[in-house]
Amino acid sequence: MKLFPKLIAGAAALFMLVAPAVAADRAIIILDASGSMWAQIDGQSRIAIARDTLNSVLKGIPASLELGFMAYGHREKASCTDIELLVPPAAGTAGAISAAAAKINPKGKTPLSAAVQQAADLLKYTEDKATVILITDGLETCDADPCALGTTLKQAGVDFTVDVVGFGLTASEGKQVACLADNTGGKYFQAKDAKGLTAALTQTVAQVTQAPKPQPKPEPPAAVNAEFSLVPELVLGEGGPAIKDDAPRWDIFAVNADGSKGDTLDTEYGAPSKFKLAAGSYIVKASWDQAATEQPVTIVAGQVATPVFNLNAGRLILHPRPAEGLDVDDGAAVKIEYPSDNTTSYGNTKLVVPAGDEKVTASLDAGVSTLELTLAAGQTIEKDLIIGVGHITANATYAEGGDKVTDGGLTFDVKKAKKKIDGTREDVGTNYGPDTKRWLPPGDYVVEVTMDQAHVEIPITVTAGGETSVDAVLNAGVAAITTDGAKKIEVFGTKKNIKGERPAFSYGYDPTLQTTLPAGDYVAVATVDDAGKTVETPFSVKAGERTEVTVAP
Repeated sequence: MKLFPKLIAGAAALFMLVAPAVAADRAIIILDASGSMWAQIDGQSRIAIARDTLNSVLKGIPASLELGFMAYGHREKASCTDIELLVPPAAGTAGAISAAAAKINPKGKTPLSAAVQQAADLLKYTEDKATVILITDGLETCDADPCALGTTLKQAGVDFTVDVVGFGLTASEGKQVACLADNTGGKYFQAKDAKGLTAALTQTVAQVTQAPKPQPKPEPPAAVNAEFSLVPELVLGEGGPAIKDDAPRWDIFAVNADGSKGDTLDTEYGAPSKFKLAAGSYIVKASWDQAATEQPVTIVAGQVATPVFNLNAGRLILHPRPAEGLDVDDGAAVKIEYPSDNTTSYGNTKLVVPAGDEKVTASLDAGVSTLELTLAAGQTIEKDLIIGVGHITANATYAEGGDKVTDGGLTFDVKKAKKKIDGTREDVGTNYGPDTKRWLPPGDYVVEVTMDQAHVEIPITVTAGGETSVDAVLNAGVAAITTDGAKKIEVFGTKKNIKGERPAFSYGYDPTLQTTLPAGDYVAVATVDDAGKTVETPFSVKAGERTEVTVAP
């Protein structure tokens, strides 16, 4: 099955999932309109796929859903403030959103964190329940931290969540925006993995489309005369010192008639902590980061219970570095697989995890490093995680010593230099726009640089901790073609092949067409009426120059 139908199905399923879940509330869809949205999938640009998906899905949302629409990067090429609310949240906005999306012309940067913050503020997330749905095909490019933003929004919001669709992102790239969803209690969807997404939605859509039944608030425990009746102690390991930290969490639960855990009665943070509880039976849970333990506690009137809670855990302090001697990279993902579960964080990592065998994987773009260790209860292990990668920065110019290509449609495909048995090269990753950066394991690579129809390949060698500049010279120019009333404009080469056919380079369905072409001779062919009548004009493109062509109808 082709990738394009999968992406449409996956994205459509996401919206069908989210819409019923927030039908009684308000939401804003944020669409990435940065320059990389012109990248193609199965012959169609990402922006076209996004428009089609929005148009299709919005037809099925409830009329009562108060939905808004925001975009970024659609007006200016290099602005971190190019964020616009195109449709304010209101009921019955499906048509307005589809119309607004149809007019978007991607060209700029990716200020996704600022856009999410603005959408949250517009939804009054500190006062009402609200949801933001972010569709992004790139990572933050405006010096903001999506992970930290997610934590801040969750702490300040009233049942506020962000759902993120990674549109065409690699698994490594997806991790860098998934935390925005994870930290707000939302969900991250990898649009390339449509099969997995569809399976997940199949299991969950039934329950999210049903409004949950309101649960009665638990009766508060009766007041006691004693100042405190429960003063628990928390330790990392048996016989270890009592923990004194603001981070641990305590949850007090009622006990049902069958002895099972009932409603939550109280939640507090910090150790040590003290509680005022009436005489009776409770279940108390202590948790700190990824470690948790719970036990029954009985409160006797006039007495103070002082149970000890053993987390059976230790501390990991991890510093992911691209290479020996380099600073910690905040974009490096640190995945910790501990007994019974796993968690992922970014940059410097300090976590309490269950004791036992731990597998730590540090990754930065295409580089991966794995460490296995055993953590004893009460132990603290601090380590540098050396990923062993080098850094490349890539740019392109139209001609030797000429203007730098600043268009967001500029594409850098990094592939391993050694060809496979079928003659193809293994893909490593793709970046868009000027000053693109990527970390790579040591080795030989080929960077395929493409701007519209211009294409060059640059061989490079990467060393651990090294810096490599990729400066591609496209030997190309820009052709701007205009024909009044044209139905279609096509660009062909002048030299025919053995079959008498001219090679096709570019086309468009508007009266104007602008495209980057290798230096050389071409013919612009314009279709000027519905009967298919064509007119053509020859022209030449020089490297580093702009050529304006008018095809007379």
